[in-house]
Amino acid sequence: VYYMAIIMALVPSILLLAVIPWGPSFMVNGKYIEPIIADVNIALLLAFAVGSLSVYGTIFSGWASNSKYAFIGSLRKAAVVIAYEVVLGFSVLGVILLAGTLSTVGIVEAQIQKGVWFIFYQPVAFILYLYCMLAESGRVPFDIQEAEAELVTGYNVEYGGMKFGAFPLAEWYINVIALSAIAVVLFFGGWDGPKILGPLSPYFWFVAKTFALVFFTIWLHWTLPRFQAKDITEIAWKILLPIAILNVIITAVVVYIV
Repeated sequence: VYYMAIIMALVPSILLLAVIPWGPSFMVNGKYIEPIIADVNIALLLAFAVGSLSVYGTIFSGWASNSKYAFIGSLRKAAVVIAYEVVLGFSVLGVILLAGTLSTVGIVEAQIQKGVWFIFYQPVAFILYLYCMLAESGRVPFDIQEAEAELVTGYNVEYGGMKFGAFPLAEWYINVIALSAIAVVLFFGGWDGPKILGPLSPYFWFVAKTFALVFFTIWLHWTLPRFQAKDITEIAWKILLPIAILNVIITAVVVYIV
């Protein structure tokens, strides 16, 4: 279990990249190539289902380490993920209602067809998503599971070398890039943008938007102070979740009327 926890933390974060469309389809030798690994109709549902599995790696690492610091850190992480996964799910429902599909490719194409990115229709949903993305990635101000002054780096304190580095690699970097790319798909039109580089323009814009969000996330990481553990979960359940549900209801009514 001690070693399996590393795999359970890394694999879900890597699998998130499978449902991200990095650009439109292109033709090679008469065959259309889709720059996406898993172009399925339920890609968005698959992404959030797989992404939520990474918390098991955190819990197992804290339990198998036989350390009170690691165990407390893993329980804190589990509490944050459970709270913010619910809010994250409701935050993207408005986009799904507007696009009429769970396909990541379909959501991008819906924005291109409408000529408007969904960030302008769903600004509240984007703010909620960004908040949840920070919580899911475990970065400041949500890094209560690693609070150095209290838990000595938290749930991975008993690991060393590359095993120690695997957890921040999955949580801080792969997860942040994957969730930023999904945010670009949901709210910023995916690969949509001016054709400044010819056929390479869609891929340029997708990567540029993604790393702009990654930079913004890292900037917040070095700017904001850490929240208290109880405040993080209370904000999710008492404030963000009601706002997310209200946003879904309003979006559903507007879509039905229009």
